[in-house]
Amino acid sequence: MADRGEESRQAAPAAAPPTAPAVTSPTAPASASPGPAAEPPVPPARPLDAIDRDILRILQTDGRASIRSVAERVHVSRANAYARINRLVEDGVIRGFGARVDHERAGQGASAYITLKIVQNSWRTVREQLQALPGATHIALVSGDFDVLLLVHTPDNRALRELVLTRIQSIPEVLSTRTLLVFEETDLGPRPDRPAELA
Repeated sequence: MADRGEESRQAAPAAAPPTAPAVTSPTAPASASPGPAAEPPVPPARPLDAIDRDILRILQTDGRASIRSVAERVHVSRANAYARINRLVEDGVIRGFGARVDHERAGQGASAYITLKIVQNSWRTVREQLQALPGATHIALVSGDFDVLLLVHTPDNRALRELVLTRIQSIPEVLSTRTLLVFEETDLGPRPDRPAELA
């Protein structure tokens, strides 16, 4: 579904889930390169071994797994498992713990991927405004024919239309949008039948 202003919106007349972290790309496309005020560099994560990867698989499958359960399943002491999980959090490998939600059953019956073309050097400004949008669950700076990919969940198509045409297209740095309706989606999180997920 092409949105108003999809071809080329001239200067426009002239906001994420509570626990979702900001999504950034290490390399910005030419049309949306970061401005001069660069964000502080993130220290590199320490190398992961097989036990770390097993812990990640377990927590991705069941974020409520207890330290004792994790320790037993990876065959280490509780203290070792606790220390490893803390290190994974400190290194930014684990960005948080949350529930995988069936959005339709949760009352968000309309989902869409929205692509945006934005003004050069405006990524951080646009990202802040997109994070504040109700129902926004994933934001990515990408390369290709557009600059930003946004995933949103709304109660219905009317709310989705309002979100796109009123909220997103009113952001001055957004030049054009395209909305791709999601008819059906499947969560491909780690499962027991995919043991090599992080190998």
